Amino acid sequence: MDTRFGQVRAEHSGPGAGLVVAVTGAATGVGRLLVERLATISGSEREPRISKVVAIDGERGDVEGVTWRVTDARDPRLAGKLAEVDVLVHADDDRRIDSSPRERRAYNIRGAQTVLTAAAAERVQRVILLTSTMVYGADPANPIPIKESAPAHPQTGASLLGDFAEIEELAVLSRRAHPGLSVTVVRPAPLVGPELDTLLSRHFSAPRLLAVKGCEQAWQFCHVEDLVDALAFVVAAGVDNAEGVIAVGSDGALSQAEACRIAQLREFEVAPELAFSSIQRLHRRRPAPDSELRFLVYPCVVDCATLRDAGWRPAYDNSEALRELLEARSGKPAFVGRSLGRKEATITAAGAAGAAAAAIGTAAAVHRLRRRRRD
Repeated sequence: MDTRFGQVRAEHSGPGAGLVVAVTGAATGVGRLLVERLATISGSEREPRISKVVAIDGERGDVEGVTWRVTDARDPRLAGKLAEVDVLVHADDDRRIDSSPRERRAYNIRGAQTVLTAAAAERVQRVILLTSTMVYGADPANPIPIKESAPAHPQTGASLLGDFAEIEELAVLSRRAHPGLSVTVVRPAPLVGPELDTLLSRHFSAPRLLAVKGCEQAWQFCHVEDLVDALAFVVAAGVDNAEGVIAVGSDGALSQAEACRIAQLREFEVAPELAFSSIQRLHRRRPAPDSELRFLVYPCVVDCATLRDAGWRPAYDNSEALRELLEARSGKPAFVGRSLGRKEATITAAGAAGAAAAAIGTAAAVHRLRRRRRD
């Protein structure tokens, strides 16, 4: 894919020397795509400011043209693998929807802690961490768009959003403890791409899109290729801002009506007081926190001002990203982020209002049954 690199370039401290860039999680996912991207442009006339790419993972990956240093990003010995590194991008995290919340939290937080400590010990100039625009929170009162510099919405608890909040707090603490270390947090909008199984992709695998009465949803996406290109741009161009926070996503937003049209889905409206209790019934085996489910029905659209002002542009607009999401769906039936088994899908599909109505109607049915028993 052609890069959208602008003309912004930061002055490197070493005259005539290019940046040595290290990436954790380099064998899979976003980390692999990033080292592959950096390897393509490093040392070339196109991007002479990156001289070497160091790929870090617990096992050697298949990307050629980079220096592999095999170690776990949570291993305290990581510091010994960061010799000569100028910029460290930490892409080794767990965002899988079906991960154990406790194990995922330990994996994500330990990784961020180790990376920041090791980078400070080895005098790495800059660390880039990945979280999400989810930290701004989804709310019916959100402006569209939210300013990139707006405060994050504090979150705790065993949720992916809680992981992101704690990682961002670690970034703040690290800036205070290590003034010589620059820490930048990159916040992508909900990610879209091949083989990504998320609440979002499952939401659009439903027979209908859930909506809350009185609230107009707005959708913003970030294609994984845009995230990788933005990260490469941030590294090479030295892009940052006073807050140390950079949002990445497609420009603007899709309305709920536009999303329904592209997905060829109908909307199913419920009252606010019924929405989340009903959704949770679908997640009874592994409950999904309300803080995450809110993003399926309430807007969170962010103005990606820093990258735009620096000259970077996404390759995918929101409609193209949504079409990519729709093409990548597994074909398995789902509803509001929960995959449905074959029996559930057959039963719910038989309902007059489809799976959505059957699922949401459960709460009303239980209420009627309890009332009869009391009478």
